[in-house]
Amino acid sequence: MPREKLVVIGAGMAAGRALEHLVATDRFDITLFNAEPRGSYDRIMLSPVLAGEKAYADIVTHDDAWYADHGIATRFGERVTAIDRAARVVHGAHGSVPYDKLLIATGSAPVVIPLPGHDLDGVVTYRDVEDTKRMMALPPGARAVVIGGGLLGLEAAAGMAARGIDVTVVHLMDHLMERQLDAEAGGLLKASLEARGITVLCGAVSEKIEGQGGHVRALTLKDGRSLPCDLLVMAVGIRPATTLATEAGVQVDRGIVVDDQMRTSDPAIFAIGECVEHRGALFGLVAPLYDQAQVVARSLCDQPASFTQKALFTKLKVTGCDLFSAGDFADAPGRDNIIFRDAEAGAYKRLVLEDDRLIGAVIYGDVADGAWYFDLIETQTPVQALRDTLIFGPDYAPAKGAPPDPHRAAVVWLHKPRHSGASHTLADDLKVAA
Repeated sequence: MPREKLVVIGAGMAAGRALEHLVATDRFDITLFNAEPRGSYDRIMLSPVLAGEKAYADIVTHDDAWYADHGIATRFGERVTAIDRAARVVHGAHGSVPYDKLLIATGSAPVVIPLPGHDLDGVVTYRDVEDTKRMMALPPGARAVVIGGGLLGLEAAAGMAARGIDVTVVHLMDHLMERQLDAEAGGLLKASLEARGITVLCGAVSEKIEGQGGHVRALTLKDGRSLPCDLLVMAVGIRPATTLATEAGVQVDRGIVVDDQMRTSDPAIFAIGECVEHRGALFGLVAPLYDQAQVVARSLCDQPASFTQKALFTKLKVTGCDLFSAGDFADAPGRDNIIFRDAEAGAYKRLVLEDDRLIGAVIYGDVADGAWYFDLIETQTPVQALRDTLIFGPDYAPAKGAPPDPHRAAVVWLHKPRHSGASHTLADDLKVAA
């Protein structure tokens, strides 16, 4: 059989994994476009590169030799300008390529707040190797401001601080990483970052970026404070990169809409990664992207496969700080909280129970038991029999003995009223093990 022509747009981690599956089939003549002047690398590991813990070469997953060995024609550093669905041709900045099947893996684009001055030199995002190089080029003692107290912004801040940069983090919300952490865990994280010399301003509203000679010089806050800087990093989120698909008339909602086989509204076009929307969901973690890669490889080869969304927990590491969160940890009527604090060790654990089942967990510090808690959440296992030792993890379940002697720690059960006739709204039972 003649080989089919497959064009892939984007060389991110999802595309790299899909290509690994596809080259084993020897079914396609593959052309790979990538706007970055390189192939696939582990984007998650840019933070250790920034911190000086790794070199760029350490995080490359597919080098030039790999593409050459597998006969993949690479068009690195070349942007795709249009997709002609009728003619089945991809137009690049330096020429066009026909396709039988097309895989869009354009990933996501960083959000840029349209503040006055956002287009000054020295205002960067934190998305690729070039952004990382700009931060690495700052000399010790230089000043940097990071807008955004999520994971990406904090990794940028920690990496630059490790290089001797004077860093200030500006975060709109009242505590850091509010999507993954509750207020107390966010407070512990803030204290840890400040102990490393990073200034953290929560509840701070950015108003404008000041410049001189076309280069950034300061960020002005709404309250009038001015934060001098030689570099300003915006790390306030990402959105699916869907422009090519939209202009080609492929169905797009928040992301490129795909079915369970990762096929778009055009049966010859497939999509995977952060650019897609599947059953109303967007994706930013690696695990589902790799699942999508495996499914799309089979679908492109006309083999049965189906992508299924799975419940996921978040296990994060902001340089030097281990964090875990899973499930729903918001306050709501009928929910109980079990909280563990060890001030000396800087450890914090909060478990949220509803109807004698674990529905949420937040851990700061020792996250070794996170997977066990996630399993309890996912399987909705009744935990009434484990309640008194649940906070101490699986090693102290009733059959395995008593919890440790907590000389430094405090465990607090906060029982919220379950009956509508209850007259109080705060804790009706408080136990402290100490």
